[in-house]
Amino acid sequence: MLRPAVFLDKDGTLLEDVPYNIDPSLMRLAPGAREALTLLAAQPFALFVISNQSGVALGKFTRAALKNVEAELTRMFTESGATLSGAYWCPHHPDGTIAPYATACDCRKPAPGLLLRAAREHRLDLARSWFIGDILDDVEAGNRAGCRTILLDNGHETEWIEGPQRVPTARAADLHEAARIVANAVEAAAPPAPAGEETAQ
Repeated sequence: MLRPAVFLDKDGTLLEDVPYNIDPSLMRLAPGAREALTLLAAQPFALFVISNQSGVALGKFTRAALKNVEAELTRMFTESGATLSGAYWCPHHPDGTIAPYATACDCRKPAPGLLLRAAREHRLDLARSWFIGDILDDVEAGNRAGCRTILLDNGHETEWIEGPQRVPTARAADLHEAARIVANAVEAAAPPAPAGEETAQ
């Protein structure tokens, strides 16, 4: 049976936004993120990080450096009582300088390639999944993959290039509020308890 997932953008959504950072010691959970991970861990979702890492194509760091980033994310999830099922990176940029990453691709958000790959590799039900991010490129990637989407209204979206694929299912102030939206949707979709039984609060 296919499992639903929650896909999380990394910088500015899950973590405080430090441009092109690959130093685990500088990785900090964004406000509300720890509570969000704890809440999502109690829900029936696999959790993934989906992130453009154009610093590889631009020569700012190597693709191998992302292994330490993923290891630190895994530790952060575990510390919050959650499990990181996978981290998916797009190392490409059409204006890059490092071959073979200096190219257009189908995985750089707003393209949905990373989500589609995760769904294939982990047998995920994208129609029951969510993508949470802080810019409209995240929303578009999630919508194009067939997910529901949440935009964090935290000031990181500055261009506001709108379009039919760039309308989020919901908006939230931070990741904790977004996680509550997801949890409430799960509760609303749950079948009613059989007569005579009370649902545990």
